[in-house]
Amino acid sequence: MRASCIRLFWLVVFGSAWLATGWLNPAIAAVAKGQDNAAPAVVEGEIQFTQPQAPCPPEAAKDECPTTFGPIITDTAIPIEKGKFAIQPTFGMGFTTGNFSPSWKRTTAGGDFKSFGMDWKFTYGLWNNLEVFVVVPFVQNWANDVNERGPNGERSASFGGIGDVNLTFKYRLVEETETRPTVTALFATDFPTGHFRHFNPGRLGTDEIGGGAFAFTTGLNVSKYVKPFVLYGNLWYTMQTAFSGREDRSPLVAALDRNGLPTGELVESDPVSTKFRNYPRDIITVNLAAEYPIIEKWVALLELTSSWEGGRLFGHKANVAPASLLSVMPGIEYMATEKFSLALGVNVDLVGKNTSVNLTPLLSMVYAF
Repeated sequence: MRASCIRLFWLVVFGSAWLATGWLNPAIAAVAKGQDNAAPAVVEGEIQFTQPQAPCPPEAAKDECPTTFGPIITDTAIPIEKGKFAIQPTFGMGFTTGNFSPSWKRTTAGGDFKSFGMDWKFTYGLWNNLEVFVVVPFVQNWANDVNERGPNGERSASFGGIGDVNLTFKYRLVEETETRPTVTALFATDFPTGHFRHFNPGRLGTDEIGGGAFAFTTGLNVSKYVKPFVLYGNLWYTMQTAFSGREDRSPLVAALDRNGLPTGELVESDPVSTKFRNYPRDIITVNLAAEYPIIEKWVALLELTSSWEGGRLFGHKANVAPASLLSVMPGIEYMATEKFSLALGVNVDLVGKNTSVNLTPLLSMVYAF
């Protein structure tokens, strides 16, 4: 199953790249002749500066694409204009309503868990068709009324800090026309800047805010204006490096009675920190999104996002259980000005395994300079 999934993924990626090379010839010829067919100035989230956004085919001026914010989670395909800069903060408050078991069933969360995330995204257009952005996340976790108490009877805890920082490059391979979509290649790296080792058992898991591994992601983004909808898609493959961590485990020891004599039973003793090597799994990400203009400046949004963990393409065999998650997010967008827009949505986890179930309201804003 693992080998089949990997072969299918690379077949889609290389097939799309082969098609892209055929589409690129007209664009390359236009550049050689000195023609300026660059896309309208947009930022991540498809914010328009002075012209209709790029999903509109040039030959279909009478059916110009509406100005939109773009998806909140699903990544866009059109790079920001060369020399332009944009800031996009995204705020989310996640409420854990349960857990997904290894058999895809919902189980209790074992307490009241919440997490606040604040991602700051800084985007810059390096040159035509190429943008770079950095995402710096802040995470604050809370745990209350936890069933499995800490070593000193703790039932509540909290922890906050910087999560894993992301650096992404996006290059547009294909400009959209009436018949073909925008196609963009993506390469990203997540750096293990978040707290991922030396966990304090008294914090009840709230101090785990980093993945611990360098994560390298490559894939394709696409977008297309199909009146009256603007459609988006992501297909990514992520490989994570191995890393060393520490886990606090409670060994079993003989239980003693009041006189200090063994009772013949075993109980958990104080936690002992144990070093171990993690081999995280590779991840396939598939995201889809659609926007529908309602009235001037207001746009409806619907996203379907997913991640699927498989085996490791290279290196040691994975030693963690595979996790998967499928979520849906309805939302609404408001284009306040040519430079400022915002979007509001609620992300709902639908199905998954070996992960938590969350309900997460999201607010995202973009300001372009």
